[in-house]
Amino acid sequence: MHTITAHIVVRDAAAAATWYAEALGAEEQGRIEVPGGKFMQIELSFGDSTVMLADEFPELGVLSPSAIGGTATVLHLRADDVDAVWQRALAAGAEVRQPLTDAFWGERYGQITDPFGHRWGLAQHLRDVPPDEIARAVAELFGG
Repeated sequence: MHTITAHIVVRDAAAAATWYAEALGAEEQGRIEVPGGKFMQIELSFGDSTVMLADEFPELGVLSPSAIGGTATVLHLRADDVDAVWQRALAAGAEVRQPLTDAFWGERYGQITDPFGHRWGLAQHLRDVPPDEIARAVAELFGG
């Protein structure tokens, strides 16, 4: 694992693990089930990174985006063929938040919300962009 590993909460972690595997290419590494059939942890690999899933445990204050009405985070997933990942995610029920496009910072990028309420930025590196070019584009975008 890396120094920081995302640990996200969903309703129905087993279904989410299947969705992330089919739609985003995750590979399951293991799971810890608690009595009653919920999961305190399902470990998923996305390339060289790990994301941990857990079911909701409201009695412990462990709540998903579905319970709290949204999320303030975006998980950034870089792919070699982002168009293929994008199409699989949409076919599997993801909602578009930001259309997939070639972005000024050098990535092909778009944002989705998965069926479990988490936001994902899906990206593919296209080119290295000098910092001054990014700064000019940001200034134009934000009226600076």
